[in-house]
Amino acid sequence: MRVLIGGGSGFVGRELTRLLRDKGHEVTVISRQSGPGKITWSELESCGLPPCDGAVNLAGENLMNPLRWWNESYKKDLFSSRIDTTKALAQAIAASPSPPHSWVLVSGVGKSLPSVKTLKFSYAAWVEVYYMNTQIDKIYFFSSLFMFTACYKPSLTAEYTEDSEWTPFDLLSKLVKEWEASALLPENVVKTTKQVVIRPGAVLGRDGGAMKQMLLPFWLGLGGTLGSGRQPFPWIHVSDLAGIIAHALEPPTDTPSPSQQVFNGVAPALNTNYEFTKELGRVLRRPTILPVPGFVMNTLMGSERAVVLTQGQKVIPKRTLAAGFQYKYPDLTSALKEIAGS
Repeated sequence: MRVLIGGGSGFVGRELTRLLRDKGHEVTVISRQSGPGKITWSELESCGLPPCDGAVNLAGENLMNPLRWWNESYKKDLFSSRIDTTKALAQAIAASPSPPHSWVLVSGVGKSLPSVKTLKFSYAAWVEVYYMNTQIDKIYFFSSLFMFTACYKPSLTAEYTEDSEWTPFDLLSKLVKEWEASALLPENVVKTTKQVVIRPGAVLGRDGGAMKQMLLPFWLGLGGTLGSGRQPFPWIHVSDLAGIIAHALEPPTDTPSPSQQVFNGVAPALNTNYEFTKELGRVLRRPTILPVPGFVMNTLMGSERAVVLTQGQKVIPKRTLAAGFQYKYPDLTSALKEIAGS
């Protein structure tokens, strides 16, 4: 199978590329720069879709980019980087004389959260940290930071499956609505091309995303919950997310549905932010005693952005399980032990 991956050079894209190539498939990545096994977005628009059996889009500006302030310019980039690339791929598929049999959009809000930022006395004003009797003038604070699908309204009790109805209720849910709509193919194409949307939880893995940045501070005993810690924490190991995408790329056995098939890309375990934080501390044998209050997150990141950290949803992969996908890491303990190498 020949697979085209938009945004394939990122954390999830690298894992997906490795998995597909291990299975003997041929992968071409759409990137900003051309090179072996790559084409650029400009080449896609000017030359059209290269021959492929499946296409995936993972591209998009990082919601938690610590180098950018939460302002109108940044919000515009969040929308355009996702919607424009998805439209470009969808239009190329529609215009192709031989469109792929599968078209997959991974529609999470962002890719990863590197860190809250390099915090000097803005955070030290809230808590003084001493190490070996010397006050630290810079704190690289990392906690249980994550991304999740923003279409489901935050709740401590409601459970969401792929069949749950939803309407946009804030900026990020509006983004997801427009993003998924931009992937829709015309009626004549959907007769042969399967349309799939995967809504991932927090993507955990050793070689990228939030976890790569979090391991050191957790080792130093600087880990802690976000806000109350009671908020649900939908998550998935990067290997399992790549597996779900690969599963979705398989040729349809029946005539494709005219509507998008939605799969929740989350582990079957239901956990809270507190449980994640404590389990990571337990696996690393380190304390997790430095929580970050919600008002600190709102002040540092803006309330519209901080909501993805301080609130959450119980997301169930009902259709993913029904499709027969077998998780390698269905629970936090197995996932975190693999990541920590223990």
